[in-house]
Amino acid sequence: MSFLPSETVDAVIRAARGAALAARPLVGQGDGDAVDAAAVDALRHGLRTLKVDGRVVAGEGEKDDAPMLYPGERFGTGNGPAVDLVVDPVDGTRLAAAGRSGAFCIVALAPRDAFLDIGPAHYAEKVVSAVDGPRVGVPIAESLALVAAARGVPISEVRVAVQTRHRNSEHARAVTDAGAQLVGFEHGDIERSLQVLNGDLDLLIGVGGAPEGVLTAALARTLGGSVSLRFAPQSRLEARRVEQAGLSTGVAVDTDAVCAGEPLVVIASVTGVDLGGGRTLAPATDDAVDVWSSVAEPAERFVKNR
Repeated sequence: MSFLPSETVDAVIRAARGAALAARPLVGQGDGDAVDAAAVDALRHGLRTLKVDGRVVAGEGEKDDAPMLYPGERFGTGNGPAVDLVVDPVDGTRLAAAGRSGAFCIVALAPRDAFLDIGPAHYAEKVVSAVDGPRVGVPIAESLALVAAARGVPISEVRVAVQTRHRNSEHARAVTDAGAQLVGFEHGDIERSLQVLNGDLDLLIGVGGAPEGVLTAALARTLGGSVSLRFAPQSRLEARRVEQAGLSTGVAVDTDAVCAGEPLVVIASVTGVDLGGGRTLAPATDDAVDVWSSVAEPAERFVKNR
């Protein structure tokens, strides 16, 4: 990892593990905010002693009124490389609260200003693909044809993940009208994106969280593949804030514009993660956490106090 010394990389991994361990006792208790709060507190504690000049640029939580690391929040000792952080202390809090698989801590660090500044944007239209060509603004039927041609299969064998939300009903209809396989999901935008980038799915399309889009771009820089996003406010207030921040809702940006530098990405399992490509992370236990990072293959299992 060229922009971080190895001891700092290890400390980031420890911080993500700590967040997952802190959330673990609250799994299945029905309180997503408590899950988030425990992970946020543990992650904030783990990040404060990093030997970096750290800044949070995007964190999931505000749109759901959940505990969060705040955009603009500083972390680290202030001595060391200047880095930016995009984070979701627990992606899938509702899944964790219900005791279902798919919840995990994810953090991405990159050199200062490498990540797109999404400002007050909560939502974005996204296209995630393992092949070049599909992007926001390209007709969905055309994107499906591009994927089918790249794979050498008929469109009927192309699998497309679309989050089951009213805002995505037209996306889902376009997929089925074209004859592709629609893979609906309730929660787990990043997990489905991982499955696209690792080859189990072909595309993810639709409107979802903007911070997740930045995290997915960091994953695409690591794993290969592409991410395209365009801000898509879902309320008048969000639209006004996005406009006041000078962000465009008419132009899509691609992977390199969303994550312009080499990232460190760490995923620490809370309730288990299907990474795609036959790789999974087991649910955390009271003293052990499965971790995947962009600097270590395969995933590692860390046991507390060892």
